[in-house]
Amino acid sequence: RGHGSTGIDDNFQSQPTMPIRQPPQLTQNARELRTNQTKAESLVWTLLRNRRLNGHKFRRQFPIPPFIADFACVEKRLIVELDGDYHEHQEQQDMSRTAQLNREGWTVLRFCNADVLEKTEAVGVAILRAMGEEWRGH
Repeated sequence: RGHGSTGIDDNFQSQPTMPIRQPPQLTQNARELRTNQTKAESLVWTLLRNRRLNGHKFRRQFPIPPFIADFACVEKRLIVELDGDYHEHQEQQDMSRTAQLNREGWTVLRFCNADVLEKTEAVGVAILRAMGEEWRGH
């Protein structure tokens, strides 16, 4: 190496990354879900939005084709799913979806709406523990 060399190819220019195009219907469905969120989703979003949970960025109703995750932290590859009453009738479907997301490198946490409504802060603590962290407050 000569003087001033960084050891990195000085001629290399990074290419801008193209955003991944989602299927239009999936994007539209995600928008509708954001507009019509449940009480439990609203409570969890209050915990997660604006990097309130130890500075981690979460996205709400985030498309991961062919699914839409209730909440996702892309940096940590963590999905938070809230299961309403109807989920008791689709347990096999939920397990299959979780297995597929796990194969794609995502960790999926599931909480029932009742737990969110009754123990919201405990849900936040559980999310942090899944990321290997402790609660630091706002």
